[in-house]
Amino acid sequence: MRTDYCGNIDESYVGKEVSLYGWVNRRRDLGGVIFLDLRDREGVVQVVYDPDLPEVFEKANTLRQEFCVSIKGLVRARPEGQVNKGMKTGGIEILGKELEILSRAEPLPLDFNQENSEEQRLRFRYLDLRRPEMADRIKFRSKVTSAVRRFLDDNGFMDIETPILTKATPEGARDYLVPSRTHKGQFFALPQSPQLFKQLLMMAGMDRYYQIVKCFRDEDLRADRQPEFTQIDLETTFLDAEGVMAITEKMIRNLFMEMLNVDLGEFPRMPYSEAMRRFGSDKPDLRNPMELVDVADILKEVDFKVFSGPANDAEGRVAVICVPGGAELSRKQLDDYAKFVGIYGAKGLAWLKVNQIDNGIDGLQSPILKFLGEEVAKALLDRVNAKEGDLLLFGADTWQIVTEAMGALRLKVGEDLGLLQGDWKPLWVTDFPMFEMIDGNLYALHHPFTSPRGLSPEELAANPKEALSDAYDMVLNGVELGGGSVRIHRQDMQATVFSLLGIDEEEAKSKFGFLLDALKYGAPPHAGLAFGLDRLVMLMTGAESIRDVMAFPKTTTAACPLTSAPGFANPEQLQELAIQTVVPVKESSSEEA
Repeated sequence: MRTDYCGNIDESYVGKEVSLYGWVNRRRDLGGVIFLDLRDREGVVQVVYDPDLPEVFEKANTLRQEFCVSIKGLVRARPEGQVNKGMKTGGIEILGKELEILSRAEPLPLDFNQENSEEQRLRFRYLDLRRPEMADRIKFRSKVTSAVRRFLDDNGFMDIETPILTKATPEGARDYLVPSRTHKGQFFALPQSPQLFKQLLMMAGMDRYYQIVKCFRDEDLRADRQPEFTQIDLETTFLDAEGVMAITEKMIRNLFMEMLNVDLGEFPRMPYSEAMRRFGSDKPDLRNPMELVDVADILKEVDFKVFSGPANDAEGRVAVICVPGGAELSRKQLDDYAKFVGIYGAKGLAWLKVNQIDNGIDGLQSPILKFLGEEVAKALLDRVNAKEGDLLLFGADTWQIVTEAMGALRLKVGEDLGLLQGDWKPLWVTDFPMFEMIDGNLYALHHPFTSPRGLSPEELAANPKEALSDAYDMVLNGVELGGGSVRIHRQDMQATVFSLLGIDEEEAKSKFGFLLDALKYGAPPHAGLAFGLDRLVMLMTGAESIRDVMAFPKTTTAACPLTSAPGFANPEQLQELAIQTVVPVKESSSEEA
């Protein structure tokens, strides 16, 4: 019977015999005495075997890394000068009396002392998760979910499950489809979110719902995306946007205080339009001191069409980023940044170095300086409050290209030059547009069940492009932690929104008939929010990717090296489902399946 976890054995156990289980983290033979570092999920403890017990000593001498063992021994204080203050167990050691090898380990395919490729780590994930760094993250995640559940339980939310096999509805990404054997030719869809079901729960009178739930989206992946991910999903009735924001902000503040002893303070608010104008992003990282500053009014008359063209175009934008100390950047670095903004459609990147500010235009350096003149140059420096040694970077094009390109450049330069200030910068972004225009068509910026702010159906239909939604996003350090909105609870408003989105009555009934029917029977006002649990834990642990806070993630190609998923189905399964594939089924697929 285990006495305790290895990492919990401390001075309070001195003089007691303990029984421990774990893995050999390291074995050292020092002058006829064997030191064994024994590890389990809670940490490492040192076990000492000496030759006084020859049989046990000889067995200890055969141990290798990752052997699974059990030990019994006497806890004693470490000798003076050998205390390791960096370890919880550093003040004690265990004099080994018994040793049993429970399982031997072959030479490891992972090197625990060096970096391994992500492919190898995922292929042998059960070994990768033994590493203290990974084990700590998984433990931390478990504590986060426990804390979230406690908070929501204490605030009247009910944990209610919603279906995984459901109907495909348009939510912005491809659905994962599941064929039905009993309804041949028809498919379930895995939910991109529980959006419609949680609204139905509010209409059913459940009042406050939450769920820590798996969601599925068949989309191209990157560091913060996975085909299956986890949301902290919640919904309320009879709370407006302010009410939802207040309770969820309290939850996150409590979580950071409990888990990290960090006081986030009250979250500032920022309208979407201001975030895009100042930072080029609807999830701005406020640790970065640089902002996008509009200078079109200064450049309308310059003899440089790259600037004057967009400056005089109602759809154009000319913006500047002032980089503190950026005048030290080399020409190659500036060329690399020009290539970077090209990813976002920018045709180039003009720059101006402030070498000696007291020397007027003679103290400036730029290929475009001849087009500006001293008066315009001074106005630019004044507008951005430039200091000696600063660098001005210019974006000039359509509003969208400049905003996206310069917003991304702001983040990259800030990271490259180490300009980020402070540890945690939370923010609420509000006042989102109700719709966005793409190729002449309206699309819901969030989803088609988001309510407009302060408008009747008639007012919305009359001027949809100017309508704001009753939506809100919580942002932390440039990462969207969660987003939500007040939902539409009236039939006439939902019909108006569908009409503006080009969804006719027949299509609406086909895709959302069950929701539209529910709106007929006294649907209450309701609002909610969903957090990305993986992103939240990634931020709190300092991990670089959500894959490092998930037990068994997929690769960026949505594959699992551990299980070799996805795989081919065998012909009998496909026949039973009335499915024929255009990709030939491998002969060995029956064994693989």
